[in-house]
Amino acid sequence: MKRVSPLFLVLIVLGFFFATYNLLTMIIHYKTSTSENWDLSDPLMGMPEMKEGGDSNLKYHVALTATDAPYSQWQCRIMYYWYKKVKDMPGSDMGKFTRILHSGRPDNLMEEIPTVVVDPLPEGLDRGYIVLNRPWAFVQWLEKATIDEEYILMAEPDHIFVNPLPNLGHGDHPAGFPFFYIKPAEHELIIRKYYPEEKGPVTDIDPIGNSPVIIKKSILEDISPTWMNVSLRMKDDPATDKAFGWVLEMYAYAVASALHGVRHILRKDFMLQPPWDLEVGKKFIIHYTYGCDYNLKGELTYGKIGEWRFDKRSYLSGPPPKNLSLPPPGVPESVVRLVKMVNEATANIPNWDT
Repeated sequence: MKRVSPLFLVLIVLGFFFATYNLLTMIIHYKTSTSENWDLSDPLMGMPEMKEGGDSNLKYHVALTATDAPYSQWQCRIMYYWYKKVKDMPGSDMGKFTRILHSGRPDNLMEEIPTVVVDPLPEGLDRGYIVLNRPWAFVQWLEKATIDEEYILMAEPDHIFVNPLPNLGHGDHPAGFPFFYIKPAEHELIIRKYYPEEKGPVTDIDPIGNSPVIIKKSILEDISPTWMNVSLRMKDDPATDKAFGWVLEMYAYAVASALHGVRHILRKDFMLQPPWDLEVGKKFIIHYTYGCDYNLKGELTYGKIGEWRFDKRSYLSGPPPKNLSLPPPGVPESVVRLVKMVNEATANIPNWDT
């Protein structure tokens, strides 16, 4: 064997040193900064310019779509109460607030909540799926409103801000919440009707809905018409309608985003959903879409009406009463916190009962 040059050996040792150093640095950085906040499947993971707080120096406009039904109104009132409570807290990047009312006419909350009235879809076009009005409402609002903020948070009436929410978006990459039940890869045959193969793999479609999402206004202006059209096409296709059901509009937003080449930063800390998420921790939004049913031992009885319960659907025709009873001992903190926050809002909102 030929004799190895000492210089060559020194170069090899230095190469191993730098490779090991870089690997350890990456591991330490991951464990100490982003392990709780970033989804490992996110293609933006590891980009050095990505910060935990996103574009935290840029305000976002809070926007939610709603109807004039009592069920929607009382949720909007609670949501707006907590927006006002956390808006100016340290760590918040909230700007102004708009309720996008897609009933086509003003209601009795116009003076209480900043509101823009837009038209619903033509009669019969939503086929009883009221959520189909959401993308159409955003299209109209973006066209007619003056929005000072560069970013928009798309929210829903049954959201409560439990911690000050910074701008989680980063440049052209919106921030979204990964829903466990949005699985584009498991519906590839259906997805391909709207997202052809030449656009890329189905895995390019994020497992999200439109809410909660913090997104640049200019990007949402591009996506919204596509989101509306894809929603209508999906609803018009019986196979798609059957497969996606009540989350059809969420799939439509995910597909529309991918058609525009937009990938979302997936933030699991964006939101918690009682009763499945047990602790609030550092999460930002409580989404109370699921019913919370417990027996008096504090045991979950989901699927069966509990001896103690809180379910927003119990109040379809009017608001919940003030001072709801607190859950029995043993119920998770997330549920207790939810009920306490509802009670605080109803105790302080003027004319709650009327």
